Amino acid sequence: MAIGPVQLIVLGFEQPDFHGEIIEELERLRESDTVRVIDALAVYKDAEGEIEVKHLSNLTKDEAIEVGSKVAALIGLGIEGEEGMEAGAEIGAQKAAEEGINVFSDEEAWDVLEEIPNDSAAALLLLEHHWAVPLRDAIARAGGFRVSDGFISPLDLIEIGLVTAEEAKELHAQERKAVATA
Repeated sequence: MAIGPVQLIVLGFEQPDFHGEIIEELERLRESDTVRVIDALAVYKDAEGEIEVKHLSNLTKDEAIEVGSKVAALIGLGIEGEEGMEAGAEIGAQKAAEEGINVFSDEEAWDVLEEIPNDSAAALLLLEHHWAVPLRDAIARAGGFRVSDGFISPLDLIEIGLVTAEEAKELHAQERKAVATA
């Protein structure tokens, strides 16, 4: 089975007050076969930068440790603490070397945990984009490959006429609210 393009989305929350609305929307997308949630973590960062992690699933803590967390492994966070993180990193590095995969350097690394402001929370969602499989495969058959990707700020969309200045300011304010008050 081919896996679709996978994306890590980090959503910040100044004061997380989850009502299930995000999970309901992700479930709707899964049912429509648009995306699949591979893994999800909630990370709480206190005022001093200390981190508490919760696996966002119906698994018990022991089951989550047994199954492992794909997000935690990806960002270098051990659910079992420092030992689990180091063991996971070693296994990943060894597997990559065996398969001839060039792992990116420390300069290229994305420090997800560092970007979460102190005294806030973040939901880390690892999503598989099912909708993109046929497009990705067509690109590969044509000899194409991904060079880069990223979300575009609503403010940049004004210049190309996709949103009005008022809409962009509103969307940008929603995106930056937690950062501005932190």
